[in-house]
Amino acid sequence: MEKLLLMIVMLAALTGFKTGNSRIISGTVFSNDDKQPIPGVNITVDGTSIGTQTNITGAYQITVPDGATSLTFRFIGFNEQRVNIGSKDKLDVYLQPSNRQLTEVVVTGYAAQHKKELTGSVSRLNQPAIPQQLAGVQTNAGNPGSSTNIQLRGISTLQDKRFMVEDNTESYKGIAENEFSSVKTNPLSTFSTDVDAASYSNVRRFINNGQLPPADAVRIEEMINYFNYNLAGPTNNEPVAIHTELSFAPWNPKHRLLRIGLKAKTIATEKLPASNLVFLIDVSGSMNSANKLPLVKSSLKMLVDQLRPQDKVALVVYAGAAGVVLPATAGNKKETINNAIDNLEAGGSTAGGAGIKLAYQIAAENLIKGGNNRIVLATDGDFNVGASSDDDMEKLIEKKRESGIFLSVLGYGMGNYKDSKMETLADKGNGNYAYIDNITEARKTFVNEFGGTLFTVAKDVKLQIEFNPAKVQAYRLLGYENRMLNKEDFNNDKKDAGDMGSGHTVTAFYEIVPAGIKDDYMVSVDALKYQKNDSKPVATSGSAEMMTIKFRYKEPVSSKSKLSQVTVMDTPKDFNATTADFKFASAVAEFGMLLRDSKFKQHSTYKHAIATARAGKGNDVEGYRSEFIRLAESARLMSKTALAKIEEEE
Repeated sequence: MEKLLLMIVMLAALTGFKTGNSRIISGTVFSNDDKQPIPGVNITVDGTSIGTQTNITGAYQITVPDGATSLTFRFIGFNEQRVNIGSKDKLDVYLQPSNRQLTEVVVTGYAAQHKKELTGSVSRLNQPAIPQQLAGVQTNAGNPGSSTNIQLRGISTLQDKRFMVEDNTESYKGIAENEFSSVKTNPLSTFSTDVDAASYSNVRRFINNGQLPPADAVRIEEMINYFNYNLAGPTNNEPVAIHTELSFAPWNPKHRLLRIGLKAKTIATEKLPASNLVFLIDVSGSMNSANKLPLVKSSLKMLVDQLRPQDKVALVVYAGAAGVVLPATAGNKKETINNAIDNLEAGGSTAGGAGIKLAYQIAAENLIKGGNNRIVLATDGDFNVGASSDDDMEKLIEKKRESGIFLSVLGYGMGNYKDSKMETLADKGNGNYAYIDNITEARKTFVNEFGGTLFTVAKDVKLQIEFNPAKVQAYRLLGYENRMLNKEDFNNDKKDAGDMGSGHTVTAFYEIVPAGIKDDYMVSVDALKYQKNDSKPVATSGSAEMMTIKFRYKEPVSSKSKLSQVTVMDTPKDFNATTADFKFASAVAEFGMLLRDSKFKQHSTYKHAIATARAGKGNDVEGYRSEFIRLAESARLMSKTALAKIEEEE
């Protein structure tokens, strides 16, 4: 009998069962339609709460406990698939595109914290009407920034539509879109650069979870600047180069579309200045979920792998109180640093103000003159306890940046995510703001874009565009609403603006109404009573000049700015003749306007944005552009247009 049991155990080992309590299964998920990998597929171990998502290349890895027999794969627009795992360690899966237009609908509204279930027609649950449709729920639709975001998730078939209202306390700062400005009254447009990309990865998280994002979560400039573009770097030892490209607006061919591209110089890692980093980690109770503190740990370890002996890092945590977990430690002592990271545990309330003050104290004690002195804050932004108000923290951060200590912010998690607070802190601290929704995004931020994330090569970068009224009737800057400056700020070196890191690119689009075009966006204003409006445009030597672009920047250790400028001629390319980067970036802008349901979207459609993105995909080595196309296709399924089509079919 004993021999028989021994043979059974040996046979089990030979057939793939692992000793211990779990094993790792990996593989890639493809579309059965075009055999392309699918990023963002949700994978769960049936009968457990264990789950993961496919990365940018469609690959996944999941730890499966003993006794588990199957995995379930889910993604918007595809049939759910359950797969028996047997003894396999590698499991590739092909998902079948769904032949149903939509079986799950997620829309958002705002109401007080409350849960209830209701039944109703999809067409009557369009987003603007949601607050009125929730009978018995106190709403605050006019001021969504101060209320709770409610998710209405479809939980049954199209024939029997039921919706569950779920609490969501995420907060986003309201965005008032830039309007078209008349060149006659406002010939100058001035703004600060922005290299943050948090909005795109946050939007991706919403869509991959089967939900369209709230409009104010969509910052078009951050979506565009998430992607790398093929721009030539600066010459003559300058830190930044400027590029322009002019064509016709794809959503309104009567308008022009101007792309302004900035490219920062790239510094080799071995030549980067020494770093004095302080990791400031939120370990409060709100961080106790798989997509928060565990992901923070994995992210920071990737950053630690990039550190050199001349770099040093300290670790500060905060919950009910703040404390130093690791004093400043040389970058080559990776085991010591990683052990300190591994020992972090979540629990308690959140005294964010105390944590920030302590982090600045540690950074100041270890200041490297001429080096990269930076605090890296990792949090969900839910600062709910502490003596310091938001204003106090912002003033402290503004003061400390003058001493050369910058603040970068990494956002994690969902449900109670405080985007508005974290964006503000990073802006005040002259740092980057990134949203880390998965380990692939962490790798992009800390490995692929290490230099750009942490090392500034140009600070206080501003642009000012002067439009020629003989050529331009009106203009509109797409995005950058929270980066607009007064015209006087351009020459004021005391005015803070955005920074650019090693190798960073920045793209900005202007939509232009040419002179002489009759347009719905142009509204006449009565003549002034006390001033005359008879000024005529100044004749220019180059009659085709459309505008002049000026940009200012400072060297990282300088307080005096430098000025450069270029002139743009009124010679637009045919849209089909533009670069792949122009096409792709304009597709992202179009997609952003659709997600925001912008009043300026004009003839934009998801179908057109997707087709343009495909045309501009180019040499997509890392797969980020392919992922965008997938996201746009998923969003199209969830859009109001899709809901209307479903209603028509009934």
